[in-house]
Amino acid sequence: MSNATRNDAIETISGRTSGANGACEKPITEIFGEDVFHLATMKNYLSKHVYQKLQQTVEQGAPLDPAIADDVANAMKLWAISKGASHYTHWFQPLTGSTAEKHDAFIEPDGAGGVVLNFSGKNLIVGESDASSFPSGGLRSTFEARGYTAWDPTSPAFLKKGPTGATLCIPTAFCSYTGEALDKKTPLLRSIQALGRAINRLLACFGEGPEQVEITLGAEQEYFLIDKAFYLARPDLIQTGRTLFGAPPPKHQQLEDHYYGSIKPRVLAFMTEVDQELWRLGIPAKTRHNEVAPAQFEIASVFEELNLASDHNMMTMEVLRQVADRHDFVCLLHEKPFAGVNGSGKHNNWSPGTKKRNLLNPGSDPHQNALFLTALCAVIMGVDRHSELLRAATAGPGNRLRLGANEAPPAIISVYLGDQLSAIIDELESGTPSSTRKRGTMKIGVDALPALPLDTTDRNRTSPFAYTGNKFEFRAPGAGQTCAGPNVVLNVITAEALDDIVDELEKAPKEKLHEALQAILRKVIRRHKRIIFNGDNYSAEWIAEAERRGLPHLRNVEEALAAFISEKSIRMFEKYGVFSAAELHSRYEVYLEEYRKRVRIEAELSLTIARTLIFPAVSRQLGELSRTISAMRDAGIGAGLPEQRAVAEEVGRYLEAMVAAEYELEAANRAGHPADQIQAMDRLRQAVDTLEKLVADEWWPLPKYREMLFIY
Repeated sequence: MSNATRNDAIETISGRTSGANGACEKPITEIFGEDVFHLATMKNYLSKHVYQKLQQTVEQGAPLDPAIADDVANAMKLWAISKGASHYTHWFQPLTGSTAEKHDAFIEPDGAGGVVLNFSGKNLIVGESDASSFPSGGLRSTFEARGYTAWDPTSPAFLKKGPTGATLCIPTAFCSYTGEALDKKTPLLRSIQALGRAINRLLACFGEGPEQVEITLGAEQEYFLIDKAFYLARPDLIQTGRTLFGAPPPKHQQLEDHYYGSIKPRVLAFMTEVDQELWRLGIPAKTRHNEVAPAQFEIASVFEELNLASDHNMMTMEVLRQVADRHDFVCLLHEKPFAGVNGSGKHNNWSPGTKKRNLLNPGSDPHQNALFLTALCAVIMGVDRHSELLRAATAGPGNRLRLGANEAPPAIISVYLGDQLSAIIDELESGTPSSTRKRGTMKIGVDALPALPLDTTDRNRTSPFAYTGNKFEFRAPGAGQTCAGPNVVLNVITAEALDDIVDELEKAPKEKLHEALQAILRKVIRRHKRIIFNGDNYSAEWIAEAERRGLPHLRNVEEALAAFISEKSIRMFEKYGVFSAAELHSRYEVYLEEYRKRVRIEAELSLTIARTLIFPAVSRQLGELSRTISAMRDAGIGAGLPEQRAVAEEVGRYLEAMVAAEYELEAANRAGHPADQIQAMDRLRQAVDTLEKLVADEWWPLPKYREMLFIY
């Protein structure tokens, strides 16, 4: 690999076209959901009785009637075959952080030399998978291979289409032979139920309910696009998803000219196809734009029910990668693929409520205000009690490079409310309205809150957990992470807080409900207001202030992951039936092992690239400088010799530093301690990135940032 490789890549890219104009052949309203077996489609394939039974399960969460399974399976098969499908798969989300699938054909021998197409209710409801090669964190021995997938009827089946056919994908949960959850979906569904029970307990205190709970999520997905030719010339991107070496170019994002800028035709063609693919899958992709860094972009969907939205985000990431490949791009979903420029997050916009109401909507009447304040205080309580868990849910090898940089919230969890809501919280604590409101005592359910517009506050882009109008935006999750993990935590910590409030509220006489609620919420605020911070989370002052407040600051991944197996966490998750102690310990072991493996892969690859690609290029540069100095001396040209010697000495010093860092990294790799490996990698990178600016461009072997981020 040499500059010739880079030049060839640039020449290849210069010949790329923007592709087809991407115009929809049919109106969007006609293509939306055409590859989804949703209720409207089911109605055309099922009898009225079966449809109504299934509708109750899908829309109201009623238990699935096993008697209708064969009818539903047959209808699903007929629909899928009519759309070109030959296979089906149970689509699930193991602890690898991605999705998994095993394809089975619909065919069965007919005994006469032919085949029939069959798909039974049993095939639909339960599948068996070899679970031995999926991470389990010690829940079972490797030789105990049996695992089960179970149909989730609340997330509709969909088609994955390829150039030669289609596959019916059935969203499922994934568990072990002994019943432990081995996936991301099962705990999410459990947590939704737990929060639903707590919400209905609260409504009962107000003489309402029960109602069908609906927790919603809107995910903002950031990503990078680089040309495939550059990607294939970067072993680090291929193996790790990020650049292990690379000097920041003189111009990257300083001019702030990329954010919301005009979208290049080639990228727009890609985005157009992505939207169409997502719409066919029933995913309500809404927003697309250039992000902060060059070659960085964002896509966001309309709010949906949480379980469905989580599935849809996993599908979105896959569609981004597949469509990118068709456009000769590579979609990078790593949290920090390029050092020194903006990293990629996945902003998690979460709202608890029911089909009838969003509990984080302040409303305009006293009754709604009381529910809003109760939900708000419960969230504050939950986040303060369990901020370590929210930190753990976002910990990982990629996010360690993003969190705390001047682009993402630090590894200290705090809640942003804005001035208006903070003032109301202060009034509730003191019981006295501020000077801008009428005199008297603030009483929940008697005095209405000020009329609050949809956007009750400015948006604080530095806060990890911010109220942004009818929802909380959790900004710490990384781009490549699933939505399930952070939302499991949000659901359960809020359920626990609501239950604690309701436990006290249920003891109050009905006629004293609002007075009791006011006293309870005042106590909640006094105990937990330390978590509220409306300032600049990037500042050094906030780190010192957070320590004075006693807020946890878990600086590294290993510290953060330990929160999963604290006594407090185990007690809470077991109480709500979301995780058993064994399941929590297994996840801790899986995530810790993954982190250590990824660090080791990066460390070993850093060493390989430095020795086999960078060292030869630097040696060639040093040899050329030595020959130049000798030639000048032989020719009696002395005027430029000191400068030439200085350049050669500088290259030599950094080459020595690079080699020393290589040996340090080699020793760290043998010992296998991630902290030491990361420190040695950082030293090696410092030397290599400096050498990139000293070695002749024609000899540098890797595509540079100035090329990858700007040529596409």
